[in-house]
Amino acid sequence: MKVLLLENVHPIAVETFRRHGFDVETRPRSLGESELIEALQGVSVVGIRSNTKMTRAVLDAAPDLRAIGCFCIGTNQVDLGHATDLGIAVFNAPFSNTRSVVELVIGEILALARRLPEKTQRMHDGVWDKSAKGSYETRGRTLGIVGYGNIGTQLSNVAEAIGMRVAFYDTADRLAHGNARRMGSLDELLEISDVVSLHVDGRPGNAGLFGAEQFAKMKRGSVFINASRGMVVDDLALREHILSGHLSGAAIDVFPIEPKAQGDLFESPLRGLDNVILTPHVGGSTEEAQEEIGTFVATKLTAYILDGATALSVNLPDVAPAPPEGGFRVALLHRNVPGVLAAINNVLAAAGANIVGQSLATRGEHGYVITDTDVPLAPETLESLRHVGEAVRLEAWYGHSD
Repeated sequence: MKVLLLENVHPIAVETFRRHGFDVETRPRSLGESELIEALQGVSVVGIRSNTKMTRAVLDAAPDLRAIGCFCIGTNQVDLGHATDLGIAVFNAPFSNTRSVVELVIGEILALARRLPEKTQRMHDGVWDKSAKGSYETRGRTLGIVGYGNIGTQLSNVAEAIGMRVAFYDTADRLAHGNARRMGSLDELLEISDVVSLHVDGRPGNAGLFGAEQFAKMKRGSVFINASRGMVVDDLALREHILSGHLSGAAIDVFPIEPKAQGDLFESPLRGLDNVILTPHVGGSTEEAQEEIGTFVATKLTAYILDGATALSVNLPDVAPAPPEGGFRVALLHRNVPGVLAAINNVLAAAGANIVGQSLATRGEHGYVITDTDVPLAPETLESLRHVGEAVRLEAWYGHSD
């Protein structure tokens, strides 16, 4: 079974797959649509990061693909709805690089408060500019967090530990950590924050979330940080508010259009501005985070391919059965309609197969059922299961998972 890993996924993922007998191919960069379609022929599992786009056209042209691993937090680079309709499982790493992103943002807050980007550049230019003008302590200042999920909450805790006040805004109902205050609207948060940091996800509704109107509502002299998604922010509007002096600085790690490969030309209207930190989408790029991501996602993918386990899948119902102990295992992804389980069991009973274990879960429009039997099922029985009700995809395993 072939695995294709793109965009310099950590070598520990390669080791994990090969240890389980997979044939692994690696490529150091993302691929365009036509290249990707060609590369996916005969591939059962693909591992990507944020630059590879798994579009509807790509998915339709990859008949052998069974699973996608996003070796990052986000999954907006995958057409999740179509992947589900095709029975392709998608996994990501929602927690593995949380601390790395938080530490980057904390470092940026401190650097921007002391205007370190421009000071270090002037030193490199041979200019001694010893001045306290525009440099502040962060203690006692207010950090406004937009998006209070895994990263936002941990950032909240660390920011409080260095003496900052914390306010947050989230459209979901989130429990405040420590002394953080929940704000009723984004406008309320912008009015009181000395630092605004974005940590929202890549859902389509967040596109263009932060533009000229939002920057204008921020406090004069405040700073802005985006380590979430590039499409969330209007970088031209940000440039204007930096140049006008309304904002005193910014740190941006993600961009609407990012280079595909190491060393490619980077273009942005934010280049060349004083007290602006630009980083190449490295929020989660620490050795610790990448190793953890490599292990986590590869382990989830191998468990799915070898055992059918969908625990923590982004798009399929959550089923985490024990590894098969012998005999036969069959897994059916189906439309979530009444009577499917009974129909499956009727087919198995007619085939004289005894059910020794069965797990079912549903998620939205889909259901996923794993059934272990005491004997292998004949090809005609499997064919009957493929035509049960609203079946989407059938997978089968013989004997032990290893």
